Amino acid sequence: MRLFDLTGRVAVVTGGGRGLGQAIAFGLAEAGATVIIAGRTRAELESATAEIAGRGGWAVAAELDLLDPDGPLRLIEYAVHAAGQVDILVHAAGIQVRKPATEVTAEEWDRVHDIHLRSAFLLAQATARHLLGRAAPGKVVLVGSLNSHIGIRQVAPYAAAKSGLAGLARVLAHEWAESGICVNTIIPGYYRTALTEDLLADRAKHDWVMSRIPMRRLGDPSDLAGAAIYFASSASDYVTGAEIRVDGGWLAA
Repeated sequence: MRLFDLTGRVAVVTGGGRGLGQAIAFGLAEAGATVIIAGRTRAELESATAEIAGRGGWAVAAELDLLDPDGPLRLIEYAVHAAGQVDILVHAAGIQVRKPATEVTAEEWDRVHDIHLRSAFLLAQATARHLLGRAAPGKVVLVGSLNSHIGIRQVAPYAAAKSGLAGLARVLAHEWAESGICVNTIIPGYYRTALTEDLLADRAKHDWVMSRIPMRRLGDPSDLAGAAIYFASSASDYVTGAEIRVDGGWLAA
């Protein structure tokens, strides 16, 4: 199991205070990584770091807003200051605007893209500059979406951002491969999180979602931990520009 051992490595996880990001942070910590958990809500961050400490791990809370122009860069700088280095970046932070495309405002479009795409690039860029400065290999893991591949109604800003994320991952994987910086993407399906509460509360939409999942269940956030550990670990040192679909079979069907 040494291939999956993250002891001595430092991981930054955005959106790590709850939902998918929290489950990924817990998984990386259990694999031995020191985890910098980033988010906007102090109570959630403190709860997550306390949980990791209770399991024998080590985590640091980083309270900040990725919508701030310099938020992504400040996060990586803080992580380096707090832990001495950054080896792994997982960008799991997200927001959602669920409405017909004709009703989406320019402000809503920009906020969704700033979190999912602009922040992804700036975080990855800052992480890569740090790694290149150390002449060290590293891992960048982006969290995509079913919308990276298919069109689902009423989430136009989100779908556009996640489609852009897929293209960004391919370019960064190509540019940084020779330096040993691997860039890969996890594609979740439908999970019960804060981003899907409104959708799943509608019985007709809930039933539609369930009808499309061959495994006939929603994902649990902990289902993502294995894919995240794989992409963060030495087990994937010759893997870059790849995706793992953790969607219960949705895209296969």
